[in-house]
Amino acid sequence: MEAGVSGGEGEKAEFEPSEITYVSYGGEHHLPLIMSLVDQELSEPYSIFTYRYFVYLWPQLSFLAFHKEKCVGTVVCKMGEHRSTFRGYIAMLVVIKPYRGRGIATELVSRPIRVMQESGCDEVTLEAEVTNKGALALYGRLGFIRAKRLFRYYLNGVDAFRLKLLFPQPYIHPTLLQAAQEAPTQRSSSDTTKESH
Repeated sequence: MEAGVSGGEGEKAEFEPSEITYVSYGGEHHLPLIMSLVDQELSEPYSIFTYRYFVYLWPQLSFLAFHKEKCVGTVVCKMGEHRSTFRGYIAMLVVIKPYRGRGIATELVSRPIRVMQESGCDEVTLEAEVTNKGALALYGRLGFIRAKRLFRYYLNGVDAFRLKLLFPQPYIHPTLLQAAQEAPTQRSSSDTTKESH
C-alpha cells in the first residue's frame, strides 16, 4: 500500500484553512471520490475490491477533505491484530497537488490516528516510497520512525520505508505489576461472609 503525499509541485490553490471540511466515510457515494484521487495521485494501482475491503470494514478510519464541493484529499486505514499487537495501518493518503503544503494531509492522517489510539492500538504503521520526501517529512513531524527498508516494494521498483508510530504505554511500577500477578484469584473470606447473610 502507499500512504504518501508527493512534494508540493504545481500551482497552489487559494483558500483559507477554515474553508476545508473533513468528513468520515459516509457510504457508497464517497467511494468513487476516493478511487479517483488515489488513482490519479499514487503510483500503485488498486482494484475496487481493495477499496471496499478498507472502507466497508473500517469506515470510521477513512476520511475525505473537501474545499467547497470539491474532494481534495482522502485517507484510508484499517486496524486489527498483528502478531502480539493491536495495530493501526495507514493504507492510502492523498492530497491533490494544488492543496499540498497547507496542513490538509496532517489533519487527514491525524483523525484516524486518534481513532486508532482511542480504540486501543499499540502502534500505527505504513509504507512510503523512499523518494517521497513530502510524505517522509509529514510522518516524521507526526512522530513516525523508519522501522525497515523494503527493497523494490512497489510495482515501479522503488524501495519503501516501513514507518511506525508507537503509542506510549502507561507505566506500571514493577512492584505493583508483580503484586497484581501474585494476587489470589479466589474471593476473600469477608466477601463470602457478606453473601451468606
